[in-house]
Amino acid sequence: AAALQLMEKKVVAVVGPQSSGIAHVVSHVVNELHVPLLSFAATDPALASAQYPYFVRAARGDDSSQMAAVADIVTYYGWREVTVIYVDNDYGRGGVDALGDALEAKRAKVSFKAPFPPDADQAAIADLLVRVTMMESRVCVVHVNPDSGLAVFAAARSLGMMASGYVWIATDWLAAALDSTRPPNPRAMSLVQGVVTLRQYTPDSGAKRSLTSRFATAQLNRTATLNAFGLAAYDAVWMAARAIDEFLEDGGNVTFSADPRLQQEVNGTSTLRLDTLRVFDQGEQLLHKVMLANFTGVTGGVRFSADGRSLADPAYEVLNVGGTGVRRVGYWSNHSHLSVAAPTPLRIKTNSSQQQEQRLYSVIWPGETTSPPRGWVFPNNGRPLRIGVPYRTTQKQFVSKDSGPDGASGYCIDVFKAAVALLPYPVPVSFILFGDGVKNPDYSDLVNKVANNVFDAAVGDVSIVTNRTRVVDFTQPYVESGLVIVSPVKEKSSNAWAFLKPFTLGMWAVTGAFFLFVGAVVWILEHRFNPEFRGSPREQLVTIFWFSFSTMFFAHRENTVSSLGRFVLIIWLFVVLIINSSYTASLTSILTVQQLSTGIQGLDGLLASADPIGYQVGSFAKSYMMQELNVPESRLKELAIDDYATSLQLGPRNGGVAAIVDELPYVDLFLSTNCQFKTVGQEFTKSGWGFAFQRDSPLAVDLSTAILTLSENGDLQRIHDKWLNPGQCDSSQGGDVAADRLNLSSFWGLFLISGVACFIALVIFFTRILCQYGKYNQGDGEGGTPPEEFPVRRPERLRSIRDLITFVDMKEEEAKRAIKRKSSDDRRDRSIASSAGASSFSASTV
Repeated sequence: AAALQLMEKKVVAVVGPQSSGIAHVVSHVVNELHVPLLSFAATDPALASAQYPYFVRAARGDDSSQMAAVADIVTYYGWREVTVIYVDNDYGRGGVDALGDALEAKRAKVSFKAPFPPDADQAAIADLLVRVTMMESRVCVVHVNPDSGLAVFAAARSLGMMASGYVWIATDWLAAALDSTRPPNPRAMSLVQGVVTLRQYTPDSGAKRSLTSRFATAQLNRTATLNAFGLAAYDAVWMAARAIDEFLEDGGNVTFSADPRLQQEVNGTSTLRLDTLRVFDQGEQLLHKVMLANFTGVTGGVRFSADGRSLADPAYEVLNVGGTGVRRVGYWSNHSHLSVAAPTPLRIKTNSSQQQEQRLYSVIWPGETTSPPRGWVFPNNGRPLRIGVPYRTTQKQFVSKDSGPDGASGYCIDVFKAAVALLPYPVPVSFILFGDGVKNPDYSDLVNKVANNVFDAAVGDVSIVTNRTRVVDFTQPYVESGLVIVSPVKEKSSNAWAFLKPFTLGMWAVTGAFFLFVGAVVWILEHRFNPEFRGSPREQLVTIFWFSFSTMFFAHRENTVSSLGRFVLIIWLFVVLIINSSYTASLTSILTVQQLSTGIQGLDGLLASADPIGYQVGSFAKSYMMQELNVPESRLKELAIDDYATSLQLGPRNGGVAAIVDELPYVDLFLSTNCQFKTVGQEFTKSGWGFAFQRDSPLAVDLSTAILTLSENGDLQRIHDKWLNPGQCDSSQGGDVAADRLNLSSFWGLFLISGVACFIALVIFFTRILCQYGKYNQGDGEGGTPPEEFPVRRPERLRSIRDLITFVDMKEEEAKRAIKRKSSDDRRDRSIASSAGASSFSASTV
């Protein structure tokens, strides 16, 4: 009513009001009259909609940005659920909606909403908080008006809710209330100890200090001070003044016109004279000038964001109430989020490490504790945790019905109890069997029951697979698992030629050829130097064969004396060492472990066949084989574990199955008492068993830590040994029954190295021989080269070849002596020829 009466005075701009509720009403009026409304305290996000084009938010942020800051604080400490206490009006509901959206983006949620009417008394607020205490979440967000906010904390203290374990986060109303007086009201401070609150961030400046000083001097009551909203109101007035000044400087005229829709009722009794209201003709132009604001005020830089509906760069201080004042523990801005560094405008470049730093200083929580509260407890409503337990009918060692007080027992139950015992708080549970007791239940249905809130959790042999993780949260796996193939096997009778099986035919042939080749190469390299490699042709041939194959056992008695021979031999002995080791390992495996055979050697063989495949009742193996491996459903046969042995023995031709695909823990227990079956191939999936909880349940995180503790201290293994003792079968035989023979592809690199070494040695050897032979035969060519008309006859060429072979067959010492003797004879012949020539010359002269 006051706003309408104000409009009768031909107003061109309005600064205010101080609440979102009144701003909604006044916005309808200014829309019709085309008057810009500059609000410094209305933070409801709905006011920024296109429904209110003349509403201008002059505050540093709205509830959307404020609730984004609250959501960042919640997720910073790892909390997933909050309870919000709010006043049930436009302001409160708008803030709660914004908080829900912000938390959802962080994978958190509002678990309970506690609204109260604006005129609620202390008793109504207390009754509401009693309901809050019965909820699971202990993180309370208070979004109310300052006049009712302290009443909420007074009721909370009387109910013991300001003690250790609770988290209280108040929006900026609390900081505004505490900042309105200096020093803060002692009674108010005593009510909000340990509370975290937000304050609109205004950087310190000379203009800000000057304004607060002048305001304090002008007050008769020196305890009153300007809070963040007061500073925003000051800038809002200047914003309107600057816009009007620029409007008039640009030649704008201020005119008003009547609206025929606004007519006073003739017989009306209202004091509102609607016919006196006038429409501001230049309102849209003035609104545009307001949106162009760009100056530095007492709250910092004043300019609007790209959408033109709110100020740019919203930022808040994160405060912690304690003692007789408040302590800043950090900042929040829309681009840097939580940080201990003061926010800067986005247009100003900052250090990248500061931008990425997401942390706060330590907070003193209610109860004067510095450790962040867990943020949740079990609901104080007398209902224990509903635990769904699979009612297994086979292999009951894992989990099944029990006549004890819990109603269920087994390995999985004991692991769960041991993990719960490590939690720092009690967890009341009630085990509820899932299944008809006739056959094993469908585990995917059990997981869906958890997702649909039929159960709070599922405890048992529940595999962690992709489809299930989309609807529930799993703990850390407490058992490693995966799908394996079980197939019937039978012993193979060994034969007299088993020693040939480690190598393929090609490998045997190449190995034998290389033995002879290397022996021949060493003979060639050693023949001229080593007397042990000389003798009659028969003896030399025997030496080659003996030396070649004796290197297999490193039993060769001939010593190598030449450098090239030693070079070839050392490389060949390395090759022989590798071949011997591989042969020994493969033969040992064939004669011991690999005494079993089966028609299916692994997953590829199973998929290539058309034989039926068995799987356990209720297992995810069926869906995996159909969806991931494209196995037709007609090939799949559902079996109870008790029927595994019979089905495998019958085989696919007699109504049984060729193999069974099941999880490793079940298979290990089955094979421990059924020695005639083995796993074939490798485990072709990797997963594990875990406890399933509803999405975002904090228990999943705490139990994961407890399971890791059980694993580290050995309790997990002791529980395993208690329930899952191995049977009489040798578990070492349960490996892959397929033994691959060693082939040439695994050793061709070694043979290549040896062959190259032999080739290099031969090249060097024959090059040296040819050089020596050239020196040995050098004298025969001097003065003895036949003329061209007398070509070399074939017998002479054969004689040269025989001479070369004879030279190669010489001992090294003999060859050197022959070359030396030949050189001496050539020098003597040249000397005699020279003397004869001199005598002939003297005689002719005389």
